[in-house]
Amino acid sequence: MPKSFLICGGAGYIGSHMVKQLSQSGHKVIVLDNLSTGFEESARFADELIVADLADLDAVRDVFIKYRFDGVMHFAAASLVGESVSNPGKYYRNNLSNTLNLLEMMLENKVKNFVFSSTAAVFGEPKYIPIDEMHPKNPINPYGASKLMVERVLQDFASTHKLNSVSLRYFNACGADPEGELGEMHDPETHIIPLILQVASGRKESIEIYGTDYPTSDGTCIRDYIHVSDLCDAHWLAISKLLSYELQGAHFINLGNGDGFSVKQVIEKAKEVVSVDGKQIKIQESSRRDGDPAILVANSAKAKELLGWSPKYFGLEDMISHAWSWEKSLN
Repeated sequence: MPKSFLICGGAGYIGSHMVKQLSQSGHKVIVLDNLSTGFEESARFADELIVADLADLDAVRDVFIKYRFDGVMHFAAASLVGESVSNPGKYYRNNLSNTLNLLEMMLENKVKNFVFSSTAAVFGEPKYIPIDEMHPKNPINPYGASKLMVERVLQDFASTHKLNSVSLRYFNACGADPEGELGEMHDPETHIIPLILQVASGRKESIEIYGTDYPTSDGTCIRDYIHVSDLCDAHWLAISKLLSYELQGAHFINLGNGDGFSVKQVIEKAKEVVSVDGKQIKIQESSRRDGDPAILVANSAKAKELLGWSPKYFGLEDMISHAWSWEKSLN
């Protein structure tokens, strides 16, 4: 049976892909986005785009008065680690205070199903690999701290208000819509795969490798990449479990593909993908950046157990090929 969903941040990278998936499955989708980092065109699969900020409590209340929602998905967060260090107030206001506004409106309107975009940044420096949900949470920047605070709020709201939620902790989101209709458009762009592909398309001069002396097989950092379509599948499974009462309370789940790829491996695979179009990728090696752990890889066993989730796109080729198709469409 079709459901009605509010997608906060549905004009952004991951949110827009979620909107498309829900819409194509026959559900009613309302997007609330302030368009500070999102794009109106990216929300075109929604039934309606409401341009408003979660800080505006009256505007958020009006949305809940106008529509009856079965569930809410929240993608609207500030997410630049460096900026969070230089401007922590922005991150606590946007990521914590604004989320509280949203939760209060949900409670006021008796909407009890919530899926939250969390992050691997809640863990901080890894104590062991792969990282499971029991790993200590000790974020090293305000971005991760603000997300962890929301997770704690959700625990309390589950106990006190019976608000059911799933917080999905992303590792490295990547890729683009396999049909080529959506993709990454961050400004500034900070993710490695689109940055590499911007070099191939001529929008950027070179890609920097920050550190080649890590204790890894090729000396570069290893990260766990997960395709945006697989992230959306996990969100759908999570909201479905909440709607069917299979999950109640507050749950916290890591999302990764369980394998790590080094920076050099990503670049080499990108070179293969773009070579078909006669493109090349210029590399520059630089010193390490502060706060970059050598290896970050998720243990996603809980996602498989609780949600029945497993990634479809677990290899670099699909992730990069889909992102390259999107990058080419921008030129």
